[in-house]
Amino acid sequence: MRSRLPLALLAAAAALIPGAAAAGGIGLSASPVRLRLTGSSGAEITLRNPGARTLAVDVTRAGFARSIHGRALVRPARRLGWLRVRPRSLRLAPGAAARLRVTAAAGGLSPGDHPALVLVATRPLGARRVRVRLRVGVVVMLHVPGRIVRRLELKSLEVRRRGRRRLLDLRLVNRGNVTEEVGAARLRLALVRRGRVLARLRPRRLELLPHSAGIAEFSYRGRLRGAVVARAELRPQRIRRSYRIRI
Repeated sequence: MRSRLPLALLAAAAALIPGAAAAGGIGLSASPVRLRLTGSSGAEITLRNPGARTLAVDVTRAGFARSIHGRALVRPARRLGWLRVRPRSLRLAPGAAARLRVTAAAGGLSPGDHPALVLVATRPLGARRVRVRLRVGVVVMLHVPGRIVRRLELKSLEVRRRGRRRLLDLRLVNRGNVTEEVGAARLRLALVRRGRVLARLRPRRLELLPHSAGIAEFSYRGRLRGAVVARAELRPQRIRRSYRIRI
């Protein structure tokens, strides 16, 4: 029985973003894996049981955040009175599907984006020897109309070595009230020496929730070594900052 617990934890952690999980001969999927609601509105989530066992399903709410490196984090369900999910429990026969109704009440909330999670935990009915519990998370982003603030800031830059690669970690802070998507089209980094651009780098995609910080990671595989100036530019605001680093 105890040997099954790590498997359950791995399945739960892996399922939060893909919207599907499988372990111990049971499975569950949710679609869509992300909902965006505007104002007081609603939408549906479809659950499917692709396995061969009937599942008992428990539905709960949770807070949603991201680590500094972008990993999805489950937070306590605080200040989530605006989010309602029905039903809160159900059964899914093998191959069957069911729908969850998600509604948001925006009254009293400040303008901007408000993130949350709908968590679906499952277990096979009557499986006395199997203690695997799967958990799937669907991200719910509620956008409340009103005064929107967009304010991204470029902070520190650090260099890490990983084999022959150099990883440049640029810390950003979102002081606005809406989610910001930062990728190659918005953020660029140039390595400069004596006024000459020697390399142009693009980051991995990064999602910054309101009032949060994150690391934009750049990878450099070239032969450049020693002291250089790294020039970061954030578009379309055209925010620029230079850093003296060693590659």
